[in-house]
Amino acid sequence: MAIKQDYYEVLGVPRSASTEEIKRAFRKLAFQHHPDRNRETGAEEKFKEINEAYQVLSDPEKRSRYDRYGRADIERGFPDFGFGGLGDIFESFFGGFGTPFGRTAQRVPQKGESLQSHLTLSFKEAVFGCSKEAEIQRIEFCPSCHGIGSEAGTNPDTCPDCHGTGQMKRVEQSIFGRFTHISTCSRCAGTGSVIANPCRQCRGKGRIRVKRKVRIDVPAGVDDGYRLRVAGEGNAGLYGGSPGDLYVSLSVKPHSLFLREGSDILYELPINFAQAALGDEVRVPSLDGKVDLRIPPGTQNGRAFRFKGKGVPRVDGRGRGDLVVKVDIITPQHLDKKQRSLFGELARVLPRTEPPLDV
Repeated sequence: MAIKQDYYEVLGVPRSASTEEIKRAFRKLAFQHHPDRNRETGAEEKFKEINEAYQVLSDPEKRSRYDRYGRADIERGFPDFGFGGLGDIFESFFGGFGTPFGRTAQRVPQKGESLQSHLTLSFKEAVFGCSKEAEIQRIEFCPSCHGIGSEAGTNPDTCPDCHGTGQMKRVEQSIFGRFTHISTCSRCAGTGSVIANPCRQCRGKGRIRVKRKVRIDVPAGVDDGYRLRVAGEGNAGLYGGSPGDLYVSLSVKPHSLFLREGSDILYELPINFAQAALGDEVRVPSLDGKVDLRIPPGTQNGRAFRFKGKGVPRVDGRGRGDLVVKVDIITPQHLDKKQRSLFGELARVLPRTEPPLDV
C-alpha cells in the first residue's frame, strides 16, 4: 500500500503557510489536476488528494489536530472528504469553472455546447482514411483568470444580497398561512457572487472565444455525407462540466475513373467489337494498382466482372467491397477506307438480324 504524503507537501506549502497561501496553492493545483482539464492517468486520484489536504489545512480546528497528532487522528475524526463527487468539490470552492465562487442550487455541472465543422476529402482519402486539420472557433476557459472571471490576484466577493445562495426568499402572510417565494438573485444573476475586479481579457465571463486547429482522424471507408464525432473538442463546460463535442460533416470529391456504390467500386471498361467477339486480356485500374482481366470470346455489352476485396474498406472493419468492371462495347464513329472495307466484308459474312414484322 502506498504511503500517503504529508498534507503540506501535497499542496506544496510550508507548515507556517497562511490560510490565504493554502487557498492559493489549492486553487492552482486543483485547476491543474481536475479530470475535466487533465486527461492523464491518475489525475482524478491526485485531485482527490489535493482536495483532502485542503479540507484539513483550511480548517483551523482540523489543521491544529493534524499538526499535533498527524493524519491518523484526522482520518479517525473526519473520515469523509468526498463532497459527494468531483463536481461538488469544485462547486464548494470555485463555484464551477464558468463563474466565480459561491455554491448555489443552480451550479450543477453543464456540458459544453457541441460544434459543427466540415471537411472535403479526395476519393482516396475517403477510401483509405487520413488525418486532416479542421479550423474551428470555440469557447475555452480564459487563460488569464482560469475561468474564475476576476483579475489575477483577486477573488470574487460573496453577493451581499443573497449571501452566496444565488436565490432571494420573500415570505408573505395571508389568511391561508405563510408562503415563501424563491427567485433568482437579480444582483448576481444566481451565481452567488459578484466580481469587483473583472478579468481584463474575458471581461469577467471566465471564458473566451478562440480559433483552434483540431486534428481529425478520418477512418477508412467513409462516404460523402458521413458525420464524424470528435469527443471533447467542443465548447468548454460550465461549473466543472465536461466540454462539448465536435461534429464534422464530410464531402468526398468524385473520381475521374471510378464510381462508388456502397463498399463496391465500379469501373466502366471500353472495348471494341473485335475484343468482344474474339476475347482479349487487358489490364484495368484498381484502387491498389492494375489488375489483369480476361475477356472471354463473345462477351456482350454491359457484362460485369467482379474482383473480390478490391473495393472500399468497410467502416466497421469487416473486410472490403469489390471492384466491379463493366464492359462497354464502343461503336466506331469515324472509319478510314481500310476499316470500312473490312467492316463491309464482315457484314457480308455475318447473318443479318431482322426484327419481326407481325405483332
